Amino acid sequence: MRNEFEARAEELAHFIIDKGATVRAAAARFGVSKSTVHKDVTERLHRIDPRLEKEVRRVLDRNKAERHIRGGMATREKYLLRKV
Repeated sequence: MRNEFEARAEELAHFIIDKGATVRAAAARFGVSKSTVHKDVTERLHRIDPRLEKEVRRVLDRNKAERHIRGGMATREKYLLRKV
């Protein structure tokens, strides 16, 4: 019998994979902390479904590689709006 943590871990994983979502976006969507999302999709999911965990890892690694670009774009927008 699956418990609520395992069910949440799988729901989070499917959300992250389907939407290409970040840990922050998944946490906001499910109303949990970023730490909880990370623990669910790494530790718990690895025990439940290692194949699904690998798919999530790919998305999270891509998001991590791109985060400096998103941050730079956000900073650029911030300063462009200040000039107006």
